[in-house]
Amino acid sequence: MVSIPEIEKYIEYKFSGENWIDQVPKHWEVKKLKHIFREKKHTKNMELSSGAISFGEVVAKDDDKILESTKQSYQEVLRGEFLINPLNLNYDLISLRIALSTIDVVVSAGYIVLKEKEEINKDYYKYFLHRYDVAYMKLLGSGVRQTISFNHIANSLVLCPPMVEQTAISSFLNKKNAEIQEAVANKERQIALLKERKRNIIQKAVTKGLNPDAPMKDTGIDWIGETPDHWKVYPNRALFSERVEKGEEGLPLLSVSIHTGVSSEEISEEENIRGRVKIEDKTKYLLVKPGDIAFNMMRAWQGGIGAVSVIGMVSPAYIVAKPRPSVNAEYFEFQYRCPEFIQQMDKFSKGITDFRKRLYWDGFKQLFTIVPPVEEQLSIISFIKEQSKKVDLGIGLFNDQIEKLKEYRTTLINDAVTGKIKVA
Repeated sequence: MVSIPEIEKYIEYKFSGENWIDQVPKHWEVKKLKHIFREKKHTKNMELSSGAISFGEVVAKDDDKILESTKQSYQEVLRGEFLINPLNLNYDLISLRIALSTIDVVVSAGYIVLKEKEEINKDYYKYFLHRYDVAYMKLLGSGVRQTISFNHIANSLVLCPPMVEQTAISSFLNKKNAEIQEAVANKERQIALLKERKRNIIQKAVTKGLNPDAPMKDTGIDWIGETPDHWKVYPNRALFSERVEKGEEGLPLLSVSIHTGVSSEEISEEENIRGRVKIEDKTKYLLVKPGDIAFNMMRAWQGGIGAVSVIGMVSPAYIVAKPRPSVNAEYFEFQYRCPEFIQQMDKFSKGITDFRKRLYWDGFKQLFTIVPPVEEQLSIISFIKEQSKKVDLGIGLFNDQIEKLKEYRTTLINDAVTGKIKVA
């Protein structure tokens, strides 16, 4: 349980000289960053593994994926040193770009490594520089790629509380941060359980039906097992034909996601195939109609399949399956996105490695599909939607709670490191 501390303030405040910091305790010093930190000279060390910043932490990278000639240009950052990623600030406003390293690695020569010039509590400055990163540093720099150097940050104003208060603030924030992280982790575990419950509800409904007393039969297919006696199992070649029709100018370009199935709206340029490339020649794009099943040949083994709900067109890297009258595509989307069916798509995909795998039409038409009577398909769809709505509501509540905890953590860090609250 995260306890909210009683807010105590210092007696006297002064303006820090920076709007993002605002008022600070009167007895705290305000210094330029260059008076507390210096930029460490680039130091090579081929014996260390490679690393990088990932959301405010220094992490190790896979050396096997880095050329030796590239690593030759890398610089050393040791535990207890601060690392800043100053590259392309305008391309990524979400990632945290300053970290206190807890490991010894070498990183890109474009990074900035800081060492302290005087005695400081490094944990206090870890939190302070986190706030500096989010509230101020990302506004610095210039040019198309908005990259900064040490000179851009050297004259930034930095707070310097008395050492005893730096230590008290860091201890307070470490304790509260651990409590918040545990609370978030607990809620994430609850979300994982709810998602697993939803998967089980869907899997059971599409393979066993809604009547627990229905007579069952063994299909003879390992991944399917038993189904209601009156249900059928067909190879997909008996249920679908491949739709190979050209798209039409003016139709929305749809995508297939491994998380949400087929989109119902035009994909944005950022999501466009090959990234932000304008599509001028649409003659190769495929027509899709409501009720079709579409899947991404390259992502089918990950669950990139779904039912089409609007007329549109899709990439030529997709396969479009046109259903027979006995097939309700919405029902079969639930079936095809079950882990067991995804495993079959993986099995029938061709390719040496995961990223080269392709599920072609010839593979898809060999897959087996469970086919209840149409009226049962509709009942199962209604049941799954009703149950999913309840589960999704619970997931939404937990996500809201997680966001509030993260907002509380941000406020707590900001108020503590700038002296808006007194913790010692």
